[in-house]
Amino acid sequence: MNATRIGPSLLAADFAHLADDIERVERGGADFLHLDVMDGHFVPNISFGLPVVAAVRQTTRLELNTHLMLQDPLPFIGPFKEAGSDSLVVHVELESVQAVLDAIRQHGLQCGLAVNPSTPVSALYPYLDELNSALVMSVEPGFGGQAFQPAALDKIRDLCAEIERRGLDIPVGIDGGVQPGNAAACRRAGAQCLVAGSAVFSAQDPARVIADLRG
Repeated sequence: MNATRIGPSLLAADFAHLADDIERVERGGADFLHLDVMDGHFVPNISFGLPVVAAVRQTTRLELNTHLMLQDPLPFIGPFKEAGSDSLVVHVELESVQAVLDAIRQHGLQCGLAVNPSTPVSALYPYLDELNSALVMSVEPGFGGQAFQPAALDKIRDLCAEIERRGLDIPVGIDGGVQPGNAAACRRAGAQCLVAGSAVFSAQDPARVIADLRG
């Protein structure tokens, strides 16, 4: 079994000292950075955009896994690649899922698809053959620091079973409220990538938290 990959969520970083915070988690063993881009329409919040992604790209060699919570991500796929994103995650709740996935692949980026807590995980199944990763949200997207929703674990189990049934090799991630107290349950359910924000960036010793998350 592959080692669990840990992706600190940049939304929980100190933006007044962003480069320092990124260095701390990179030195602490993070496998990738998870960048939540929100437009205030698809989710009820606004975070950051292309200039921040480009600035982060200049500070780290870590993979930039950019989570586009945008009502219309299609026009931004090329710009986010140019800004330095390595992979893009979009939502199955979009009206134009297929067109967006096609565009991500056409731009040579790794392609991920996320599912919200209120959406059945089976909504991902028609697209599994086209994905490099799948992401189960364990909080409603839009804000950091929310409490973990245990129902996400059943979604991960079902998703992993479907992926295995089809003979595919798609890592399943979980995002929202992940911390050392529930990381083992996430891993047991089948999650291979854990996105954690506050638990990592707020820690005095990010390396210890990352090691605890990885198990």
